[in-house]
Amino acid sequence: MSSVSPALRYWDARAASILREFAELLAIPNVAADPDALERVAAWIREALTKRGIEAEVISLRGAPPVVVGRMEGQTQGPTIGIYAHYDGQPVAPERWASPPFSPTLRTGRLEERGDEIGFPADGDPVDPEWRIYARGSSDDRAPIAALLAALDAIPERSGNIVFLFEGEEEVGSPHLGDYLGHLKGRLAADIWLICDGPVHQSGRAQVALGVRGFAEIEIEVFGPPHDLHSGHYGETGLNPGVALAELIVSMRDADGRLLLEGLEGPEPSEAARIAADAVPDPENLGFAVNPHGSYAGRLLRPLLNVRGIASADVGATSRNVIPASATVSIDLRLVAGQDPVAMIEFVRDHVAAQGYHLVDEAPTAAERMDHRRIARVVGVAGYPGVRTSPDDPMVQRIVEAVDSVADESPILLPSFGGSVPLHHFVEHLDCPLVILPIANHDNNQHSADENIRVGNLRYGVEVFAALLGGI
Repeated sequence: MSSVSPALRYWDARAASILREFAELLAIPNVAADPDALERVAAWIREALTKRGIEAEVISLRGAPPVVVGRMEGQTQGPTIGIYAHYDGQPVAPERWASPPFSPTLRTGRLEERGDEIGFPADGDPVDPEWRIYARGSSDDRAPIAALLAALDAIPERSGNIVFLFEGEEEVGSPHLGDYLGHLKGRLAADIWLICDGPVHQSGRAQVALGVRGFAEIEIEVFGPPHDLHSGHYGETGLNPGVALAELIVSMRDADGRLLLEGLEGPEPSEAARIAADAVPDPENLGFAVNPHGSYAGRLLRPLLNVRGIASADVGATSRNVIPASATVSIDLRLVAGQDPVAMIEFVRDHVAAQGYHLVDEAPTAAERMDHRRIARVVGVAGYPGVRTSPDDPMVQRIVEAVDSVADESPILLPSFGGSVPLHHFVEHLDCPLVILPIANHDNNQHSADENIRVGNLRYGVEVFAALLGGI
């Protein structure tokens, strides 16, 4: 990292004013369920871009929070980069916060390490990179917006073309993102899109991710007797749905997460993706014993069937000696690029039927209970497919080089995040590769009380955006 880069010089001279402007943005509530607040945030972003000479516009579709779209023409004929971030945030429970979630609070360090509350600095005051700003949206996902604005100020001579898109409903699943991308397709054309969301690696190293997994959810309900039965009188006479459901789960996956269900395996990752995954260090000291089979990044290249909840009769003080009438499991499927969520749900349905279950769409009739010992209902909701950009893509290499030019260590190239975000819209509507470029600290309390951004990570964001604005 160059200590004399224009962006770093700008940060050293103007860090206090950057933090104060960021605090102004964070003071506007951004909960996704508050449309009036989202309108105010979008207007603030448009005005901030316009002040910096960017052609920016707030655009609204019926029933959807607005997006902010902008374009910056560069001085060269280089590639066009799209930059995406979302400005909405998760709900808040103020009583759980150490300070009001929309009153940005600066602390000398992490709350858990007794960081003291201090005032925002005046111009010329020193700024410590270990300081933290506490507010909803400070890391997820308004930090990239603040960093981008500072980078625009730091680099007056901007080489490449940049297209901006700021969305206001990511935290509720981006139900209108595809509509916006289709509507604005001509204005959003780019050679690559940077999705600026998420944290850097758990080690603190810069990270570039090339995709996300897709998503589907399934509930399987196994039916037993019409009502709970006395276990002493009827045990092993009536089917115990709790036991049957447990057997059904282990027929689909083993204790280490390896899939046993035919059809759900997913396409093999490319050699380049496997090589990149092998180079990613495993997270350290997560506070629990980890799966010994394979690497963390390697597992993210595979689909996952996760049991997120099981219900059957009662436990603890309310437990009863019964055969329960039913048992239900709630499952989330994390899917890799190339898997169709609808087809994956059908594979699960077919598997349940192949285990000898009579499938129903509602509670079984008396006749069905007499005719079939094993009865189940499978209800699935298809989310969206996963996406993954090849590490061999030339634009990926240029992005990595730009990050490497400002990072303290060589960035980690992660072939895929484990989580799911509906980024397939960018591929389907804009027909271009995408890269996820996170800047937030990994311990930012994302989606939780006391969300925060480490000031040093905000500085990193300013530098990396400046490197991109300078041309890649």
